[in-house]
Amino acid sequence: MSAHCDHHHHPAAGTGASNPRYRKVLWIALAVNLLMFGVEVGAGLRSGSVSLLADAIDFFGDSANYAVTLAVLASGVVWRARAALLKSASMLVFGLFVVARALWMATQGGTPEAFTMGSIGLLALLANGGVAVTLYAWREGDANMRGVWLCTRNDALGNIAVMLAALGVFGTGTAWPDLAVAAVMGTLAVTSGWSVLRQARHELKPVKT
Repeated sequence: MSAHCDHHHHPAAGTGASNPRYRKVLWIALAVNLLMFGVEVGAGLRSGSVSLLADAIDFFGDSANYAVTLAVLASGVVWRARAALLKSASMLVFGLFVVARALWMATQGGTPEAFTMGSIGLLALLANGGVAVTLYAWREGDANMRGVWLCTRNDALGNIAVMLAALGVFGTGTAWPDLAVAAVMGTLAVTSGWSVLRQARHELKPVKT
């Protein structure tokens, strides 16, 4: 990814799951995600935006993921891998739900409010961008840590997509940009969840003998 990454796939010294700084970052991320979940649910319902509602559900799912991660930080690799399995399942379910919701809304008609979509999308991007920066050092950890990083990265990308959808809705006067972005966000969640699932299963193999 970055040219500044080392040539190994292990976290650097002092960046493991037991690092106190990592625990502090997770608590901050949990608080941010719970707050933004409430904000985006209200904004999504008020504006009629599927992509905002999808992002709100994602914030809620990530809050649960951060809570699970905090609960198993002091546990061994087996329990952390099992937690990663739970998180990968939530990412897969979220992604499939969003894709199905977008397809259903395509048959219902109506145009979301572009200004609310754009402004809330920007607020969410600032929140997720800050969390992503603080988690960057732990992006190459075990499956559990990798799942946390991927969730946060996907959120930031999703916020940018919501803002682009708002521009599309404003420019076209239709709901299709909003629905398309919601479908992309759902697909990204599915592919990321599958990636974490494979790594977690690989980490569990040595103990299943």
